[in-house]
Amino acid sequence: MLSIGFKGGQELSHSAFNGEIILVLLFGVILSAATPFYTFFLVKRKLGVPNAAAIAASYGSISAVTFVAAASFLEIQGATFGGHMVAVMALMEAPAIVSGVILLRRYSTNKSHGGLRKIIFHAFTNSSVLLILGSLLIGLIADEKQAEGIKPFVTDIFKGFLAVFLLDMGISSGKKLKAFLKSGYTASLFAIFVPLFNGVLVALASHWLASAPGDRLILAILAASASYIAVPAAMKLANPEADEGVYVPMALAITFPFNLTLGMPIYWMLIQYF
Repeated sequence: MLSIGFKGGQELSHSAFNGEIILVLLFGVILSAATPFYTFFLVKRKLGVPNAAAIAASYGSISAVTFVAAASFLEIQGATFGGHMVAVMALMEAPAIVSGVILLRRYSTNKSHGGLRKIIFHAFTNSSVLLILGSLLIGLIADEKQAEGIKPFVTDIFKGFLAVFLLDMGISSGKKLKAFLKSGYTASLFAIFVPLFNGVLVALASHWLASAPGDRLILAILAASASYIAVPAAMKLANPEADEGVYVPMALAITFPFNLTLGMPIYWMLIQYF
């Protein structure tokens, strides 16, 4: 995340702040806030209100690791994305958490949940958001000489660290998958088809929002990804009744590998075709 944020800031320092950037930023925030309001009702009856609220927040929010993998995928394809997409990612993490808490408070019979102000503060100040925004700012103000000095740390070893991190995520996913499968087919089907629907829809609709194919893929993968770091931390405060053994493996053990193996190639193919 440090590498992506820094490189995004460098790109942003050479970019003109125009109407397209503002439109994409607004779209990302609205998408994050709105997605929970339809995903919640898909699983509410089968999995209950607390789990549905946590799932809705997870799938409205984003996976920073999936974003990093998408950046590597684009590099292999010889494509680039704008530095402002890093800001889009950072801004999309919190609105879904707020929407999930609103849904929980509206439909839950238990009204003794954590304070909304505290949840919002946590959503906007969690470590991943601060790391992304902090490294984005550093990249934005660093000149070329300073950027060259930090290049071995944020660029040269990026792929190696990404490979090791993805291996560790795969091990974590495998450990959680067996227990998760006991929850039934509803969660499993949701974890595949909802991200696919979101990713395909945004891959096609992004034609009217962003001109660069790389920006369009980033938007699609952000829409298709699900949070398994920021949202669980927030849900522990706001929604302790939700079962982590359901919504975390959905995002980590099913949606995450699906997007890496099948999702990204599908979204990229659609973007190239349309």
